[in-house]
Amino acid sequence: MNEIGTVVVGVDGSSGSRAALDHALQDAARRGARLRVVAAVPLPDYWSMAYGMGPLPPAEFDADVRNEAQLMVDDVVAAHPDLCTRVPVTVDAVNGSPAEVLLWASQDADLLVLGHRGRGGFSSVLLGSVGLQCVLRAVCPVTIVRPVVARAEPDAVRSRASAAPAPV
Repeated sequence: MNEIGTVVVGVDGSSGSRAALDHALQDAARRGARLRVVAAVPLPDYWSMAYGMGPLPPAEFDADVRNEAQLMVDDVVAAHPDLCTRVPVTVDAVNGSPAEVLLWASQDADLLVLGHRGRGGFSSVLLGSVGLQCVLRAVCPVTIVRPVVARAEPDAVRSRASAAPAPV
């Protein structure tokens, strides 16, 4: 059988989803799989417009969400130019509950990749609600990726370390 695998990654524009996208792209390249980027957004029933409240134009909203996701993909792919020719990437914007959409999109996937925490939630929560729902209910393996945080050494520690004599 000559079927190529699929890695699904959920993005929402957060730093966590960017880290997840970067990880998913590299994992898809390692597996020889395609990458499916899914931006899922629950839509309100009404949208605030210049002349008041009205029904939401879903086609316009989908296009905006898809364009934002595509910009993130382009940025991450630019950081890994060697992978862009090896990994076929598709970007989808889907209306609906993010957890439900990602579970649906990953039904036939080899892996679902999510950021540790997205746009919502409380900072004290150990795992975002979307991540928790996906970990508990997905039919494929799920990877939760934390963004890398650069830690700077305080100046006082750095100056003491450089002034300390070498051990004998």
